[in-house]
Amino acid sequence: MRRWQGDGISFGGDYNPEQWPEQTWSEDVELMRRAGVNLVSVGIFSWALLEPTPGRYEFGWLDRVLDLLHDGGIQVDLATATASPPPWLARAHPETLPRRADGAILWPGGRQAYCPSSPVFRERSLGLVRAVAGRYAEHPAVVMWHVSNELGCHNVHCYCDVSAEAFRGWLRERYGDLDGLNDAWGTAFWSQRYGDWAEINPPRTAPTFANPTQQLDFLRFSSDEQRAQLRAEREVLTTLVRQPVTTNFMIGLAKNMDYHSWADDVDLVSNDHYLNAADPQGHLGLALAADHTRGVAGGAPWLLMEHSTSAVNWQPRNVAKLPGQLRRNSLSHVARGADGVLFFQWRASRAGAEKFHSALVPHAGPDTKVFREVCQLGADLKALAEVRGSRVDADVAILFDWEAWWGVELDSHPSVDVTYADRLNALYGSLWRAGVTADIVHPSTDLSGYRLVLAPTLYLVRDADVEALHRYVEGGGTAAVTYFSGIVDANDHIRLGGYPGAFRELLGVRTEEFFPLREGEQIRLDDGSTADVWTEWLHTEGAEVLASYTDGPLPGVPALTRHRVGDGAAWYVGTRLDEPATDRLVARLVDEAGVRPAAPAPTGVEVVRRRDGDRTWLFVLNHTDAEARLPATGVELLTGAPCAGELTVPAGEVAVVREARADASAVKEVP
Repeated sequence: MRRWQGDGISFGGDYNPEQWPEQTWSEDVELMRRAGVNLVSVGIFSWALLEPTPGRYEFGWLDRVLDLLHDGGIQVDLATATASPPPWLARAHPETLPRRADGAILWPGGRQAYCPSSPVFRERSLGLVRAVAGRYAEHPAVVMWHVSNELGCHNVHCYCDVSAEAFRGWLRERYGDLDGLNDAWGTAFWSQRYGDWAEINPPRTAPTFANPTQQLDFLRFSSDEQRAQLRAEREVLTTLVRQPVTTNFMIGLAKNMDYHSWADDVDLVSNDHYLNAADPQGHLGLALAADHTRGVAGGAPWLLMEHSTSAVNWQPRNVAKLPGQLRRNSLSHVARGADGVLFFQWRASRAGAEKFHSALVPHAGPDTKVFREVCQLGADLKALAEVRGSRVDADVAILFDWEAWWGVELDSHPSVDVTYADRLNALYGSLWRAGVTADIVHPSTDLSGYRLVLAPTLYLVRDADVEALHRYVEGGGTAAVTYFSGIVDANDHIRLGGYPGAFRELLGVRTEEFFPLREGEQIRLDDGSTADVWTEWLHTEGAEVLASYTDGPLPGVPALTRHRVGDGAAWYVGTRLDEPATDRLVARLVDEAGVRPAAPAPTGVEVVRRRDGDRTWLFVLNHTDAEARLPATGVELLTGAPCAGELTVPAGEVAVVREARADASAVKEVP
């Protein structure tokens, strides 16, 4: 892996000078220097300008841009420019255009109008990569290479004949022969048995529910095809350039790419994140996405490649960020492991689909709230330079698997109200409110360093991962598994013998039948909790009953259990608890596991600790409208003020304390 070089926190965003007259470029560089910008991504959507006709390249404008940025002290993350093909490619090769499941062609006019399995697209895109990398491999401004952009954002699934043939090839490699495929897909059901590979297609629009394993495999294939483009471009780059290679993931936004499997294909994990404007608690989703990005990165520092200074353009109602929110959002990412904070984009576009998307320089220019906050953030990040390279303290792991997400949300299941993100968000929110930081990790991750492991809705799970969780608990760990987990194997086949299938032995329970609830129906538990959506006819087989239903379809039946296994304990949550009950449950789990918050803080105040050896930094982000006080000792880096035992953080503000070593060591114990 090639190392990401730098002295401090990177700061900047996408720079698209081709959208502007050349006389604007010098002003851009001066404003970047004023704001403290030190890294920009260039050339992401420039294919049509760099290669205006097939095989004819025009690099003069990009030469001038890179030279100007270098002279201004601005480093460049240079894109391969393959993110969206030029119109001439579709005209010359209409077979490269993607198709929906109903056969409709997706035409040029937006972006990513290409079939990810197209050999023509692959050939032309790699030709561009060779040309760009060959020209700029040694340019002094270039410190990083940026493959494509948000791979799979708009074209992850293609159902054309080219994709169908590629899907068949992928299936041959996975199963070897048709007998293996027919067994995995359960084709004895509904007379679906295949006798020739040519009979197999992607799950195109059908009269009724498509084969679930066919759907699951197509989702796997589609993620792998996007990954193949990343790998192909990286392979070209690594033969021509010396700088690290990355691409921007969309963790927290994208369902269809299995980023855990992509992480080894980049030198540096990068992510894009945008708030859901409809969610007043959007900072929780931001924190979860940041913790998940860190998990994909294996705990290493990562780069926030894109977020917004204010409103975006693509949500139904694009709400502007309030004063101070830009700063809190950005520093929350840094608190959770980002060593760089970049935005889309530098200057707000005057034309095109994203012209109402906010930027570091708004339409109104630099004399604006946004640009003043950008300049403040630049100063903040400069003050936090020493944090670069440190890692985040986390004693809790939440298990996450994209394949489990795909599987649990296939059609013809017990209840449409059971979704993958629901319990993930609920448990994470309870931890966040308790000031407890969690790593979001794949089930195959080594769990030995964690005090508490949570497994929300892990519907699809592999035997090896079940065994690993069992060993973790047996060795003294605490784990909690929620309903509709362990139900199927990797082929989406039911694990027979009673639910929760793979986890029955670990949890000491057996469910004979699901009893999902009607829309809006609520039930009560005998510990005073309220729940909805889900109940199940559960029997204990060694587990202790902690709470049972008092009403609904199953009065008296256990709903919450705890099973002693070796030196640890495994909890089972068999219903959808409401927020207060989930908070109480998480408080019990945290207490039993010996997990402590980063610092005691009022509700709504985010606390996270980063660590480098025996040096620690406490990040405090006050999302409330009231002043917050909490214990801390050291130096507050954003102001330079000493902190002698108590830290005061005004409403909406942020503080970062370099902790005195004795104080920090008292907070963190080795598991």
